[in-house]
Amino acid sequence: MVSYGPPQRVYVPALRADWLTQTFVHWAYPPARIQPLLPRGLTVDTFDGAAWVSLTPFVMAGVRPPGSPAALPPFAETNLRTYVRGPDGGQGLWFLSIEVACPVMLAARAVGVPYHPGRLELARRDGVVDYSGARRGDGPRYRLTVRPGEPIRPSRQDVWLTSRWRAYTRQLGALWETPVEHAPWPLREARLDALSETCTRVVGLPPPVTEPVVHFSDGVRNVRLGVSHPIRHRGGTPAGATPDG
Repeated sequence: MVSYGPPQRVYVPALRADWLTQTFVHWAYPPARIQPLLPRGLTVDTFDGAAWVSLTPFVMAGVRPPGSPAALPPFAETNLRTYVRGPDGGQGLWFLSIEVACPVMLAARAVGVPYHPGRLELARRDGVVDYSGARRGDGPRYRLTVRPGEPIRPSRQDVWLTSRWRAYTRQLGALWETPVEHAPWPLREARLDALSETCTRVVGLPPPVTEPVVHFSDGVRNVRLGVSHPIRHRGGTPAGATPDG
């Protein structure tokens, strides 16, 4: 079971950040729809027999390397992610796409993070939060309006959907793992006032047919992202790679 707080410490972060004004929109899918989208070495994770895909727009603030007093100006980011188990059975995230409004973050492509430059906007008004985003050309687009409510005590499903402490990427023929540490998400009720999206279709999924589960969080600060590293089997071969590399 996924833990409410991080099971590991990130003593030497590669990056620090604050993740703010975050909405989670989660859809259930048959696991057989998700597994073909994953690289070798990852297995779709399920909750009560269903796989899940989540659209998560938010604000990245305070992005800085450790020890640096200077941070990037805040910018918007949007993830489309799913839930997986790694070669060791550990639970984490696989990002189907990431749109970001900060070109500097494209450097993370070096370890396989699927960043794409996008035109993203976020605004708060009259008790609602509006998000919108688009990638150039035929890339994914979305518009989302959510109405945050009262704080909630997270259920078992809420924790499973929001509390993940590692992310997987694929680069140079191998799976890579990035550990993450931050305080537990302070979750609030949320109601969708409007939603249109092509993000799921662009990555090869049919449009969602189930009602989404929605959460809102004002955010977490002092997020510590660890150094990404390739995952190796006991024999020394990187997971997902052939023995000859």
